[in-house]
Amino acid sequence: MTTSAGTKTPEFTSELPYPLDPATPPPKPSWLGYLWDTADVSAQERRMLFKVDASLLLFASLGYFIKNLDQTNVTSAFFAGMKEDLNMDGNELVYATSYWTAGYVMGQIPSNLLLTRISPQYVIPTLELAWGLATLGTYSVTSVHGLYALRFFVGLFESGFYPGMHYILGSWYTPRELAKRSTVFWASGSLGTMFSGFLQTAAYNNLDGVNGLAGWRWLMIVDAIVTIPVALFGFVFLPDLPWSAKPSLLLSAEEIALARARMKAIGRKESEPWSKMKLRRILSGWYLYILPIEYVLWNNGGAQSPMQYWLKSFNVKPYPVPGVSYTVSQIQLLPLPATAIFVVTALVLAWVSDGPAKGRRWPFIIAGAITVLIFDIIWLSMPLYTNIRGHFVYFYFMTLGTTAGPLILNWISEITQADNELRAICVALANDLAYVVQAVAPNFVWKTTDFPRATKGYHWSIVLQCLLIIWTFLILYLLRRDRKKAAVRHFNAGIETSGSLESAAGTVPVPGADLPRKVDEIMA
Repeated sequence: MTTSAGTKTPEFTSELPYPLDPATPPPKPSWLGYLWDTADVSAQERRMLFKVDASLLLFASLGYFIKNLDQTNVTSAFFAGMKEDLNMDGNELVYATSYWTAGYVMGQIPSNLLLTRISPQYVIPTLELAWGLATLGTYSVTSVHGLYALRFFVGLFESGFYPGMHYILGSWYTPRELAKRSTVFWASGSLGTMFSGFLQTAAYNNLDGVNGLAGWRWLMIVDAIVTIPVALFGFVFLPDLPWSAKPSLLLSAEEIALARARMKAIGRKESEPWSKMKLRRILSGWYLYILPIEYVLWNNGGAQSPMQYWLKSFNVKPYPVPGVSYTVSQIQLLPLPATAIFVVTALVLAWVSDGPAKGRRWPFIIAGAITVLIFDIIWLSMPLYTNIRGHFVYFYFMTLGTTAGPLILNWISEITQADNELRAICVALANDLAYVVQAVAPNFVWKTTDFPRATKGYHWSIVLQCLLIIWTFLILYLLRRDRKKAAVRHFNAGIETSGSLESAAGTVPVPGADLPRKVDEIMA
């Protein structure tokens, strides 16, 4: 057998030792390794990770950037003429979002389970092409009902991308690597949201009226056009999962074997056949019922920014502040620095979680919830139209506590890593249930007509942040309980524990850190 480079390799096998030189203790993390973890691994592993980053991470980031363009362009369009062209009332934007969410909810779990059996190289890019075509169709809608139908299909085809890519990333990267990559992937979606504002402004200013089409209609056309090359890139370069990958131009047999050995070393299991015992184990464990709720609380607990509504309210008679008004371009562009601050914060926390925090995710979840609580209380106590500069500061920094999303999905993936199908289900179910709530709750607590004050929505946010803190401690308690039981079993059997412990779901990892060697250390 030969690799893509043409060199002779041993028979293709996953039984490669990891670390590659078990006799040599792993080096302590260097300052350069904290910046990017490949600095502290062997040349062979560094080369393999570079290839995976250049294919998987690049496609994930580009695809999520495009997904969020196609997902959020309807909001940009609403503020730039679609409302008037389609005779929409205030709450019909919420209804359009709910139709998208309904489609999004339907496909996530089936898509993630499909990824455990069919190569991601075929599943994910096909979905991307399909939602691109649905986005293209949106340019021609003439009624709000046509908009609802197409938003449903955009959501349906987009449904497999985000949970699917988290599942795939979790199949390639270790706890010291995962949060950085997941957050780079996630942040690219936020950049897509931010870029949508720039793109809508450019379409409104430069294409509005060209060939008789409004600027917001051109936005849909442009978004669809940029989707196609990214999907084609995925068909060619998106790698399969390590345990089912075959040698290719991208990865050699040795590199695939190394990827498998890395996952085996941390207890991350490959796919296995379904059986009654497996199904019973999944349904009887607490993971399936507790872990997804963590993400539901986070996803729905962040306050929606009232900034665009607040800016637009200055233009409504009677003018709240005479002499102060904002153009369409300003309403689109002024909120964008908040996204930039949000992205930088998310990346910094991911680097700290993977590095100095040694793979721990939960401290950042709790700290984020407390931060959101503080900002919610501040907003409810602020007068709407005094201290305009102070309002801008608030809007730009209110998202500081809302960056824990990828860390939560990383945590779920790491907790359930001993069962590949359970991991796929829990990641998808977390995102799925989050959007089930999102399909319903905004119609009651985040009504468009309640903005910019949105008192009911901010009280909703406060309640969910408190629940998120409680739920995080509940998960920590359950993990500690399982580890104590497993430690006692191992200790009684005379087994020295290392790396992971047996639990109802298989092994329960300690992300980014070795387990204590003595049972009394675990019980402490």
